[in-house]
Amino acid sequence: MRPDLRLVALAGPTAAGKTAAALAIAHALDAEIVSVDSALVYRGMDIGTAKPSAAERAARPHHLIDIRDPAQPYSAAEFAGDARRLIDEIHGRGRAVLLVGGTMLYFKALFDGLDAMPPADAPLRAQIEAQAAAQGWPALHAELARVDAATAARLGPNDAQRIQRALEVFRLTGRPLSDFHAQGGARNGVQPDVFLSLEPDDRAWLHARIAQRFDAMLESGFLDEVRTLRARGDLSAQLPSMRCVGYRQAWELLDAHEARGLDTQDAPFPLHTLRERGIFATRQLAKRQLTWLRGMQRTAVPCDAPDALERLMEHLR
Repeated sequence: MRPDLRLVALAGPTAAGKTAAALAIAHALDAEIVSVDSALVYRGMDIGTAKPSAAERAARPHHLIDIRDPAQPYSAAEFAGDARRLIDEIHGRGRAVLLVGGTMLYFKALFDGLDAMPPADAPLRAQIEAQAAAQGWPALHAELARVDAATAARLGPNDAQRIQRALEVFRLTGRPLSDFHAQGGARNGVQPDVFLSLEPDDRAWLHARIAQRFDAMLESGFLDEVRTLRARGDLSAQLPSMRCVGYRQAWELLDAHEARGLDTQDAPFPLHTLRERGIFATRQLAKRQLTWLRGMQRTAVPCDAPDALERLMEHLR
């Protein structure tokens, strides 16, 4: 490996094989892994996030996993601050840093920097949610496109959490969210020595991987994991944690189950519907991730190539 590699980034869409590749790269570089994933930060959400196993996490040091309770939100700005601190600490131990994940906004926040954004405003959020209930999120997405075309272009018309935040920032400051992202980099951005990305040449390959992984999650007890989270009583479908792909679809179906007066533990549950909705939502997530990546300066490696790992390694030699 090149001796000058101190900070390496590995991105890619969900189910592209980042976890296995990251372990091999981290071993070769003697690196510690910093997770760049907005779902892995939450404790108790292991199956549906495809969180690295205990054995995988023991093989190399991992950071920014299980650092938040699902009731606590975690922002891109918080991630960027935590990641910068960890990079300094790991370099201080004489090790390289491997950033790994699929939350592209987190990568962008770290690489480009962020201006300080206003904190959440509960009354304004309630107002936006009421407007969405009356008009639908696609209507609010159209409103966002009129005031912040750059942000709207990377969001789906039903991406409620991010549409809400973008409108909240604009209404509080009069500035588009994209403007905050564009202004901060000169002050606090961090540039990796190498930025690699696993991306499929054949999208059908990735779709098959997504379906296989979701089936494995269901077999491993994903629905019971969501039931356990619901049983706490302090979580709701509006929290960022429960809007994660898979969890949102399971929560909605469990809500519908209860609305019909059925016991969510004993009554027959439409697992086939959860499977269909979960796979579809995961495919849409992968599509958004790939759209983000096309706008970033990175070296793409086909994750569906038989020698994908060797190609990654070649870029580090």
